[in-house]
Amino acid sequence: MRKGILQQLFFRHSMRQFFAWQIELTTRCPLRCKMCIREGIEGWHSGDMGINDFKKIIPYLKDVENVILQGWGEPLLHNNLIEAIRLVKGEGAQAGFVTSGKGLDKHIISELINAEVDFIGFSLAGATSRTHNSIRVNSDLQSLLNNIKSFDEIKTDRKLKKPRLHIVYLMLKDNISETPALIMIAKHIGIDDVVLTNLIHVTNEWQEKQRVFGCDEADDEKGHYKEILNEAEIKARELKIKLRLSSLSPNNVPVCEENPLRNIYISVDGEISPCVYLYPPVPSPFKRIFCGDEYRIGKASFGNIFCEPFRSIWNNKRYAEFRDCFMLREKRDLDKLRRLETVVLPEPPEQCKTCHKMLGV
Repeated sequence: MRKGILQQLFFRHSMRQFFAWQIELTTRCPLRCKMCIREGIEGWHSGDMGINDFKKIIPYLKDVENVILQGWGEPLLHNNLIEAIRLVKGEGAQAGFVTSGKGLDKHIISELINAEVDFIGFSLAGATSRTHNSIRVNSDLQSLLNNIKSFDEIKTDRKLKKPRLHIVYLMLKDNISETPALIMIAKHIGIDDVVLTNLIHVTNEWQEKQRVFGCDEADDEKGHYKEILNEAEIKARELKIKLRLSSLSPNNVPVCEENPLRNIYISVDGEISPCVYLYPPVPSPFKRIFCGDEYRIGKASFGNIFCEPFRSIWNNKRYAEFRDCFMLREKRDLDKLRRLETVVLPEPPEQCKTCHKMLGV
């Protein structure tokens, strides 16, 4: 099975049953990013997970390797983020999140370090203020870079290896030309890990026009983008930056990068879903544009962890049948490798057929 790019870089592997649980602490966010699903879907539900509800999840984390404390909102807005990190760490799991960096300062940096957070990703959408600020509306690139540099300097002064800091850069047509410059910026602010990702959940025409990956091999634009990314890779090797890129070409993967066989997503309201893309904080069914065509997808929840034991949710028939689709695909793919012959993979679950993640991008 192909490992996710974040798995390759930042997460620990152990013998625990679950690789990662993504727990959404809040759906609130101070930004209005152009690539966010909020720009194409109405009825956004804003809310926070109460700390007492969060504590109901804690006993299950003995079986989890990594906990990502972030969903569709900005985790730094949650009043109990530091306590949540400490609770996760108390169960022996790694804890971290991806952030816009909005509101980050030296006091919060110190609190995060003292809580022994393991990893933090910072979201960028440009290597120039003009590009980044126009895409991630209400964010200021220079302030964000200054905060990241301060974080690295504090770590260096204290001689700390953690948290591991990385940049997450969503590739769009408006910003992909700046990826080589991004590598230079990363080196300047003390970041050694950069992840280039694709726009997965598309909800409006602007987003559809901005995606840089192709839905078929005949996409002529990919060649130009690959030249730019090759330049970024060369620059990364020169500066000893670990660079991971999402594919620009479709690849029929047996199990998507979200890997519902070993990962789960828990919404702000406690709903358990296979991944973040199947339970956005909007009314169901929700809008999704897949390779240019619009679909309505029903939200996928298999139970509420605040109301029932996790094992009864994990083992219920509907959830087991959902995972069985991927287990069968994985088995057929292994058979293909052993026999060196063409094998047609079974269909993924209905909700996943129109997700760009199933293209391996």
